[in-house]
Amino acid sequence: MDWWLVFAVFLYFACAVLVVAEVFIPSGGMISICAIACLIGGAAIFFRHSTTAGWIGVIIAIIMVPSVLIIAYKMFPKTRFGKAVTLTPPQRQRGDAIPDTDKLKELLGAVGLVITPLRPVGMCDFSGQRLECVAESGYVDKGKSVKVIHVEETQLTVRVIEES
Repeated sequence: MDWWLVFAVFLYFACAVLVVAEVFIPSGGMISICAIACLIGGAAIFFRHSTTAGWIGVIIAIIMVPSVLIIAYKMFPKTRFGKAVTLTPPQRQRGDAIPDTDKLKELLGAVGLVITPLRPVGMCDFSGQRLECVAESGYVDKGKSVKVIHVEETQLTVRVIEES
């Protein structure tokens, strides 16, 4: 067996390892440059051996690099480092779901308490049900009483109740 071919295969494996490393280690592209150098070196050795071996090496590289990248990107979010650096979608709690429009229309005229300041959007509590509301007048402080004056789809418009 020709040791140059063994070295070319080693360079292809080194390229695959470096491609995976590039996914997991931020290097600004330096690891990718090394991977490309290994790939070109391996292909050059294959072509030096024979044209047929060279083209087989090129075809293997065309299949290998995307496959390794896909596998690495599929593995990344499952690693400890991947879990630490990727964003997870917000988890909605069961009570946070937006009620149907019909249920919201029933709240027309209902009185509630402002939980977070309305600037003009914020959260209000209507008998234990927390809903996002829009203030008619702009800013409303936390703790004020409000009344639902308009319902349009999933948007509740509220007005401050003047305390006397």
